[in-house]
Amino acid sequence: MGACLSRIVISEFMDERAVSQLAAMHDVLYDPALVDDMPRLLAEAQFAGALVVRNRTQVRGELLAALTRCKVVGRLGVGLDNIDLPGCETRGMQVIAASGANALGVAEYVIASAMLLLRGAFTSTADVAAGKWPRLALGNGRETAGKTLGIIGFGSIGQLTARLAQGLGMRVIAFDAPLQTDAPVFRQTGVQCVSLHELVSGSDVVSLHVPLVDTTRGLFDAARVAAMKAGAILINTSRGHIVDIQAVANALRLGHLGGAAIDVFDNEPLAASAALVDCPNLLLTPHISGVSAESNERVSFMIAEKVLESLR
Repeated sequence: MGACLSRIVISEFMDERAVSQLAAMHDVLYDPALVDDMPRLLAEAQFAGALVVRNRTQVRGELLAALTRCKVVGRLGVGLDNIDLPGCETRGMQVIAASGANALGVAEYVIASAMLLLRGAFTSTADVAAGKWPRLALGNGRETAGKTLGIIGFGSIGQLTARLAQGLGMRVIAFDAPLQTDAPVFRQTGVQCVSLHELVSGSDVVSLHVPLVDTTRGLFDAARVAAMKAGAILINTSRGHIVDIQAVANALRLGHLGGAAIDVFDNEPLAASAALVDCPNLLLTPHISGVSAESNERVSFMIAEKVLESLR
């Protein structure tokens, strides 16, 4: 083992059993706080034969330049916009994502958020416990069955989300720019392919499952939010910079949107914002839609195994 021992640096949280699997074969530095200590991360990077990150570690610029011995970057998730892929390729570094391992976590998050926001009845605990009885105010929530879910980006996560939604009696429509309207996946899943305009204007719930690229940056600006069906729900579990969160907050305050669940932001952690405080029907979560006990285990072991294979 000594002859092929490599240094593996893990800069964000990972299932500790998967860390142990790596440590049984190589020299491992596991520090979930390393992402917030750039001087130390840069110092450790120059000795790393492998680097394992989530979405906050920016593998570009100074950090990429410091990875002079690195053979592989493991991404504990699927999005790769925090990694300079051409730069890694130029340096002969393999980039591995945990494709599919967190799909169920994201899909369940979308469905749970949609149901919660459509019904609107799950914020009354404090009032009921205090002796109040807001039955009239909360008695007009909407059922999920029969509503239309519009999915933008019909890859593996979008398809799994569609399947769960159909199980609840929802009608599902989808738009995916790279896919032809007669692509077999639509027939196979029983999902209708529509234009972006049709989806935005006709969906009771819109869920985003697209990567951050030039064509998706600013996709849901103020104009597109305004074009959504009155009372609709918007859910973003893809990436920040795709949705104008200020426009969403404005639409919620005006009553045009019925709710929004936002899990990803332009800058993470999200800076304190008075504009978002006490905004009605707004759910904000810290980029955890794909993170559950089960998905973290699947993601971590998948990346551990792939990194070990790359270092052989």
